[in-house]
Amino acid sequence: MRKNKVILSSVALLMAAGLAACSTGGSTGSTGSTDGASGGDKPSIAFIQGVIGDNFYISMECGVRAAAEELGAEVSVQGPQKWDPALQQPILSSVSATKPGAILIAPNDVSALQRPLEEAAKNSKIVLVDTTVENPEFAVSEIASDNLGGGAAAFEAIQQLVPDGGQVLVIDNQPGISTTEARVKGFEEAVGKDSKFEYIGVQFAKNQPAEAANIVTATLQRYPDLKAIFATNIFSAEGAATGIEQAGVKGKVQVVGFDAGPAQVDALKDGTVQAIIAQQPYDIGYQGVEQALKSLKGEGTEKKIQTGFTIVTADSLETDEGQAALYASEC
Repeated sequence: MRKNKVILSSVALLMAAGLAACSTGGSTGSTGSTDGASGGDKPSIAFIQGVIGDNFYISMECGVRAAAEELGAEVSVQGPQKWDPALQQPILSSVSATKPGAILIAPNDVSALQRPLEEAAKNSKIVLVDTTVENPEFAVSEIASDNLGGGAAAFEAIQQLVPDGGQVLVIDNQPGISTTEARVKGFEEAVGKDSKFEYIGVQFAKNQPAEAANIVTATLQRYPDLKAIFATNIFSAEGAATGIEQAGVKGKVQVVGFDAGPAQVDALKDGTVQAIIAQQPYDIGYQGVEQALKSLKGEGTEKKIQTGFTIVTADSLETDEGQAALYASEC
């Protein structure tokens, strides 16, 4: 990856086309909603989000709906109000009872969703999108970002922002989430190779921005020379930005966030966050429907698909590539 440059994925233009397609109304509520298709001859696909209201999953829903419309499928969308396997499991059970042709799901936990998904796979094709479980053999496809590479790229961004090195912190969601654990691992492996940096560990905000802000405040009391923070998801980055602002160290502590929702873009614009790593949720959703329909037709599927990412800075935000990487607020 080139130094002092924005690192743009080769599929940024695909994202541009995808997000441009998200121009019609959609629903991300916890109850089912359809895309208006009629006719029982169309295959049915249920999309279960990791959590509703998250711009990442809204963008993914845009891809799901666009693919379903183009390829001729009916789609319903459900999701829990919080990132909690205890809330997601009943939704999965309810959806599975209707025996849709396929279920696209972002499991909330690698262990808790294992058995429920194995049961659901007896009646429906399962495509795992974004997150996975301990043993995904039952799934016809797994589609997710290159999260290990994304974590390494986050550290490279910090190296560019803090060339003299120093103490770095990771704020993660919670243990047991495959995607963010991979990001942390990629970051830890990268930071371990650079002796100029001192890694002071990972702390968990449990998808609560207020908790991430508290973590920043407490960490600065213990490590007043903290130089940089890697926040592994939307809510961690949002809270880290707030904590930086409240502590009065804006510009002194560099923040690299994951995901490109409105809050992250605002933080990038005002200088609280210096770089954001945007995934390609639209593409994940679109390909999820493609793989589901292939399986329903008896065609071969790709067992594992990795999508890329784009690193966006304030300098690149208003470029075509930067705008294409941002997440949707509605479809």
